Amino acid sequence: MFSRILIANRGEIALRIIRTCKRMGIETVVVYSQADKDAVYLKMADRAICIGPPQAKLSYLNINNIIAAAEIADVDAIHPGYGFLSENAHFAEVCRSCKITFIGPPTKAIEDLGDKISAKAIAKKAGVPTVPGSEGEMADVDAALKIAEKIGYPVLLKAAAGGGGRGMRVSHNPISLRANFQQAKTEAEAAFGDGTVYLEKFIESMRHIEIQYLGDEHGTALHLGERDCTVQRRNQKLIEESPSPAIDKRTRYDIQMAGVRLMKEAGYSNAGTCEFIYDLKERKYYFIEVNTRLQVEHPVTEMVTGLDLVEEQLRVASGEKLRWRQKDIDRRLAAGGHSFECRINAEEPKRSFAPAPGKISLYCPPAGSDIRMDTHIYSGYSVPPYYDSMVGKLIVHGSDRLDAVRRMRNALDELVLEGIPTTLSFLKEVFGHAKFVAGAYDTSFVTSEMGL
Repeated sequence: MFSRILIANRGEIALRIIRTCKRMGIETVVVYSQADKDAVYLKMADRAICIGPPQAKLSYLNINNIIAAAEIADVDAIHPGYGFLSENAHFAEVCRSCKITFIGPPTKAIEDLGDKISAKAIAKKAGVPTVPGSEGEMADVDAALKIAEKIGYPVLLKAAAGGGGRGMRVSHNPISLRANFQQAKTEAEAAFGDGTVYLEKFIESMRHIEIQYLGDEHGTALHLGERDCTVQRRNQKLIEESPSPAIDKRTRYDIQMAGVRLMKEAGYSNAGTCEFIYDLKERKYYFIEVNTRLQVEHPVTEMVTGLDLVEEQLRVASGEKLRWRQKDIDRRLAAGGHSFECRINAEEPKRSFAPAPGKISLYCPPAGSDIRMDTHIYSGYSVPPYYDSMVGKLIVHGSDRLDAVRRMRNALDELVLEGIPTTLSFLKEVFGHAKFVAGAYDTSFVTSEMGL
């Protein structure tokens, strides 16, 4: 096992990784930008090294500075967390060339699965259903129009690189497709440095379901159940839960095993997530992409399985065999109850979820059995304007879905976070909404039911 690792990230995920490392007796080194000089996790790590000014491209995305910090601190490995460089194949390769273990999948798997067109080809090879659409990059808008005519409108333009809803455009007719084609390419180029887009049939009533995967370097491949991430705004997740209330036992098994087949086909090890959409009308599922890293929503999986996914990542990256078999996980899932995660964002929901950085005047977390608050904030903390607006994650666990809904309602009522606008009131409204409580909604919920 590693003796010392560097955490190439910030915020709650940095603190979350530190906690697991402390329990395992592993020393931690954190890097930070000047904007994060007052972060509480700097005091909890064994060492903290400043790597640059507030702008992410000069600090958390600065590979040279991060590697220099790792060499100065003489670490065995680097954990990238999520976001920033976590899915950057070049960074993973630089780590390995410097004899530093990258805590994540092999470089080739990041490259192959990081491109959505390549990932779709791997899925097809593994016999996993994919959304009807283009086989790869489209040469021009005329090619897109021909494919759209064949598969039928509406259609969805998607960036081949990146995620987070950027480079995505829905078109309901040829006129809108012509207008959206160049916009999607321009946005993809600006966001990811790659203007490649492809086209898929747009499923109008769907759930977003993902499979948590775990594999080692000795051939063992497992799924850890599914998460339902259907409550979204602008294709970005707001609430996640496990298991999904939208699928039956047979569909659950099929999706879970499809995720395992795909990841094995890609030669994947460590933790990763296969994402699918589930067509509520046709009752069919389709692969959409792979996240080659730990997910923001991994705590709901931890709640229903009892596993520490960061610990499993560390063990796999150090060369150990997985300690679990699929039947072990299946037993845990069968008795695992239900879990929800709410992302607490410094945003104004009624202003299109506009970011709202500023100083937190008062913070008091909820407490009690089966309640978990993953955050790095404190009373007096100033949320910087340079990074993602998420300031914490509230996770609950219940014996079943309705019990978990009640627990989340109580936890949201107990959580005190004052001084800045947040999504707390929005989340309370969602957990009081009849359709959400019944589990009868799709990805349009925030727009169609909440009017946001």
